[in-house]
Amino acid sequence: MSAPSVAGGSFDIKPVPLSALTTLRVGGTPTAMTAPVLEAELVEAARQLWDSGDPWMLLGGGSNTVAGDEGFDGTVIRIETRGVEVLPDPAASGRVRLRVQAGEPWDELVAYTVAQGWSGIEALSGIPGSSGAAPVQNIGAYGQELSSSLVAVDFLEYESGEIRRVEASELGLGYRTSVLKRGLEGVVLAIELDLHDTRAEVAVLGEALSQPVGYSQLAGALGVQLGDRVPIAALREAVLALRRSKGMVLDPTDPDTASAGSFFTNPIVPETFARALPDSAPRWPMGPDLPDRVIPLEEYAGLSPIPEAEIRRQIKLSAAWLIEKVGISRGFRLPGSRAAVSSKHTLALTNTGGASAAEIAELARYVQGRVQAEFGLTLRPEPVLVGVVL
Repeated sequence: MSAPSVAGGSFDIKPVPLSALTTLRVGGTPTAMTAPVLEAELVEAARQLWDSGDPWMLLGGGSNTVAGDEGFDGTVIRIETRGVEVLPDPAASGRVRLRVQAGEPWDELVAYTVAQGWSGIEALSGIPGSSGAAPVQNIGAYGQELSSSLVAVDFLEYESGEIRRVEASELGLGYRTSVLKRGLEGVVLAIELDLHDTRAEVAVLGEALSQPVGYSQLAGALGVQLGDRVPIAALREAVLALRRSKGMVLDPTDPDTASAGSFFTNPIVPETFARALPDSAPRWPMGPDLPDRVIPLEEYAGLSPIPEAEIRRQIKLSAAWLIEKVGISRGFRLPGSRAAVSSKHTLALTNTGGASAAEIAELARYVQGRVQAEFGLTLRPEPVLVGVVL
């Protein structure tokens, strides 16, 4: 897996509609487009564009972008860089360090690491898009998040035009977010990962094992308990099967995969809000349990309120459950619209054929409105919206 070489010095290409480059298949034609394939060319193209002062946007695999019908009035930088480099061994034994070019397709990277017996991102199988986009929203699925393996990114900073190494601890990685998503402008050139090298286990066990299974649905599919380890290839296949069942693995024969994946993030709310929901509402604690308060008897002067700082535990809710509870079912669409809720998973909005970005946005607003009216929660979009307003 190494970056291709190119002949010629120009990376500008004829603009094509963003509907041809995004998995949701919507979006007009931008004013200009450039597609550097080497890291040095990407740096040069970005710096030249920034010096010009013209509007710009980045596009990797197009799986997390909803682009407007009017087209982008500026230049689209398509990230086409490729390459995976094995770095010198870190201090800890049983580890492997990788430097991955931003344009490397994410799932191809996961497949490569699984084949090598390197664990740490196997549960992130089947996620479309590019590796450089992965830290932007700290991709996660089935009990794993990128943050557990990410070491740093090489970042071309918009403000200074300089390349700097940004440690993972500086990226503010959280549930589907990072400082890259919240306003740090620039280009991720490469990501650095630290994975478990399980090849030493092969001599003893005969096969490479995954990291401990951390998601109940995945454990059930594998027939194991939470925390068990399984053959790494088997875990990847189980994840892919689960994602396919939800229309979350790109497949030209499956119209449900013409989507941006999960369109809404799972809301994170105060525990006091979550308690007001029906008992059937799925919920996952996102913070520490309330502390035990032991008060010596001689100091006891009656119960006092727990300090506010101690009761701010956050709870993650299921956006899919909220959507279904307001009566929006799989396959739902507004009259005359070509945008629909996936027939496999209510968290995905799909393009059933020829839908416009306006139709996608109309459906998204309808879903948001119903959930807001019923539960007092505003669902937040997970994809990047370009020229689209909800």
